[in-house]
Amino acid sequence: MRGLARATRGNTLEGMSLIRMDSAGIVVRDLESAIAFFLEIGLELEGRTTVEGPSVDRLLALEGVRSDIATLRTPDGHGGVELSRFRSPAVRPGEPDAPVNTTGMGRLMFAVTDLEDVVARLRRHGGELLGEVVRYEDEYLLCYVRGPEGILVALAQPLG
Repeated sequence: MRGLARATRGNTLEGMSLIRMDSAGIVVRDLESAIAFFLEIGLELEGRTTVEGPSVDRLLALEGVRSDIATLRTPDGHGGVELSRFRSPAVRPGEPDAPVNTTGMGRLMFAVTDLEDVVARLRRHGGELLGEVVRYEDEYLLCYVRGPEGILVALAQPLG
């Protein structure tokens, strides 16, 4: 993991216009449960709003959109999660128990200071350990936790 980060760090493209990654978006049916799950990891609720109207319809290529959105930020402010609950049109079902090798957005990864504590707190919000907590060389404790509606997060506790 760390070797991969070192190997790709510093690669630049001529004329690259990327500034940053602001957030990853997740559609949920139960917004309150999803918010509670991410708050337990340590994200901070940044705001809530409802979006609708012709510009939202055009943006999403859907008609009659009305969606409640909650944005959560990491404590360092460098990344976040945007949770969306669609009131209309109706949410299309996903595959909440999809294995980790399913195409599409697989998981979000968070660095934590006390992995066991975070896992215990997530269990109180419906989180389930997917496999085992493993030690990756002498660098990390790692695990995957499946939360509400199949949301999959990886947790990494740096060692040393």
